[in-house]
Amino acid sequence: MSEDIAEQPAGFARLLEAGPSGAIAEVAAEVARRAPRSVLFVGRGTSDHAALYGAYLAEIRLGLPVASASPSAITLYGARPDLTGTLVVGVSQSGGSADLSGVLSVARETGALTLALTNNPDSPLAEAAELSVDVVAGHERAVAATKTYTAELLALLMLIEGIRAGDGRLPADERAALEKLPELAAGVLADRSAGELAQRYRFASSLVTTGRGYAYPTAREAALKLMETSYLPALAFSGADLLHGPLAMADPDVPVLAVVGDGPGGRSMRDVVTRLGERRADVVTIGGSDIEGASARLAVPSVDERYAPLLDILPLQQLALSLALARGEDPDAPRGLKKVTTTL
Repeated sequence: MSEDIAEQPAGFARLLEAGPSGAIAEVAAEVARRAPRSVLFVGRGTSDHAALYGAYLAEIRLGLPVASASPSAITLYGARPDLTGTLVVGVSQSGGSADLSGVLSVARETGALTLALTNNPDSPLAEAAELSVDVVAGHERAVAATKTYTAELLALLMLIEGIRAGDGRLPADERAALEKLPELAAGVLADRSAGELAQRYRFASSLVTTGRGYAYPTAREAALKLMETSYLPALAFSGADLLHGPLAMADPDVPVLAVVGDGPGGRSMRDVVTRLGERRADVVTIGGSDIEGASARLAVPSVDERYAPLLDILPLQQLALSLALARGEDPDAPRGLKKVTTTL
């Protein structure tokens, strides 16, 4: 897991080198040409969190209605919804789960433009889809996904911005901004604050993660990583939902990891942190500046809110790794889990 985490700056560089004028651009141009009227994402686990990030991008940047598919409606109950004019995107590291392939197969038969985004271009999911994107993350050693997650995020960002451009190619200013990501990511990973924070939460019995907008997928993925590697019950809430009831459980014994960056989502989270502070919650923020009411911060660069999820998750991955080791667990082989999870 440590090696996988460390490879992410190189993975960004590899995808940026191959994608802007290559396969991702070609796929984006074809999607733009077909002009879908809606988007449906399907994924499981970590890839579902990447898909959620893609959903925010598609709704905000493309102005299209977006939904998340319920695979069981198709694979267990035999539903065949009319998906004419819909772009259906399957997101999966392995591309090996039968239910995701089943959704894309039915979607293709019922009028959808289907796209697979995977780390395995020869997978059943890629074969089921009309179009496919390889996130070129390379072999991932640990069961808990890290570098494939951020590769999915970057691939989705490049894809959707390419669709928005119309010809699949990223504008020059966008490319220039994205080309800074490998160096920024390396700087984040060089900071050892997450390892120090792990000692503080070694004996925590539960934890809450929260964020809004583009940061909400980060909160969900961080909670999953903590549960996978440390077996620590971690609940993820959007900042807005946290104030509607779950805030009542906040107290000094329940640590809160709050993703608070720049942009509308980050600004809205400042009130959430204030409310948590009023309840004397132990709040650690992830962001580019200190926030009143927080007891500590995992520092990341201040970047465009669309790019932040690619950096914000990095110290949280390090925290999950360090916390598992501090609790005497093996983060490379979580109990009961396998690298490829097959659901029907």
